[in-house]
Amino acid sequence: MTPGESLSRSELAEQVNAWVHAHRNRVVELDGNYVGKLERGLIRWPQLDYREGLRAVLGVRADRELGFRRSRSATANLDHVNRSEFLRAALGVTVGGLIAPLAQSLQALQPMSIPSVVGQAEIDKVRMVARLFGTWDHTYGGGLVREAVTAQLRYSAGLLNARCPERLRGELFGAVGLLGHTSGFMAFDAHAHDDARRMFEFALSCAEEATDWHLRAKVLSSMARQETWCGNPDKGLTLVELAMVRADRLTPTERAMLLSARARALAKLTRVSEAATTVGMADDQFANAAPANDPAWMAYYDDAQHAGDTGHALFDLATHGRFASEATDRLHTAVIGHTAPYVRSRAFSRIKLASLTMCTGDPAEAVRIGERALVEAGAITSRRAVDDLRELRGFAARHHRVAEVAELRRAIDHRLAITS
Repeated sequence: MTPGESLSRSELAEQVNAWVHAHRNRVVELDGNYVGKLERGLIRWPQLDYREGLRAVLGVRADRELGFRRSRSATANLDHVNRSEFLRAALGVTVGGLIAPLAQSLQALQPMSIPSVVGQAEIDKVRMVARLFGTWDHTYGGGLVREAVTAQLRYSAGLLNARCPERLRGELFGAVGLLGHTSGFMAFDAHAHDDARRMFEFALSCAEEATDWHLRAKVLSSMARQETWCGNPDKGLTLVELAMVRADRLTPTERAMLLSARARALAKLTRVSEAATTVGMADDQFANAAPANDPAWMAYYDDAQHAGDTGHALFDLATHGRFASEATDRLHTAVIGHTAPYVRSRAFSRIKLASLTMCTGDPAEAVRIGERALVEAGAITSRRAVDDLRELRGFAARHHRVAEVAELRRAIDHRLAITS
């Protein structure tokens, strides 16, 4: 893009998201679709973070300069004025005015060169990057940094073609495979499913080249979860069974993780008895967990995660009248047990708990849970969370005459409008 060329809707949205994160330490999901609604006057009073970010990026001092009005009694003429004012402000912003100097300097940067020889230092750096991005993913979701981790994966994959001491080649493939898994899971969370499948396949090949049974099981577990999520539980079940080959090489925690994924696939297939039995088997394995013996990346699979994963499996049975109390207890355990680094997992479990309570319990209680879940989901960038919120809205429809439920549905609608 050359100086003087206007920003696209998506570019404007990205700059607002970056400003809010840098100046308010919050994650928001403004996108080109939402900017288009502002341009057309369909949204007259966006949330505070968006207004502040737009004012900063567009270089205006007041909301009224963008045509934003709080009044709900605006006329058609005012709609036109709002739209025109916002368009003038938005289209008046150019790369030359905002980021041309930076863009020009970046064009002069050379791409990172792949070293001709890879040693322990490079391997440790790849592991560190995988760990850092994995931590971000657990806390915020992968939406904001997915391109960054993809670029890092592309670079790290190039290391596989460099010379490396034979004694370190397994470690190298394992580290790059771990980063591939992290990148794949971020893509899965963002609904970039084809990208996720390619990255998972790459990570699986690295794990097998490294003869790393632990990484192989982790990657296959995530592949199974993706397929089950995408409506292919039979394929998910096959992938879990493949991961369970030589399960004796895995730790009890890893076996519990795989059995939880298996139970979720079985529940989706409405194989009720097998799903319930598999949850029990997962519990038995987790009872023998010894975290000190687990790979570092398995640290996330604690009591709360196990309760959440098995609660999610039982959820599909509970909504059809089976094991509702057990599913509720497990999801509640997950909600109160997840710590700050695992906000996304807590949000998932809280949304599911709200849906289950709406379906089988007190709708007023479901609204209280749902309201907290909605706030929590607002702090992460996850398309899977959006799907779960849409499901909650569907369960709430049966109680639409209850005022609190109707208000929750409207709040969810607003959230879905922002992320659509």
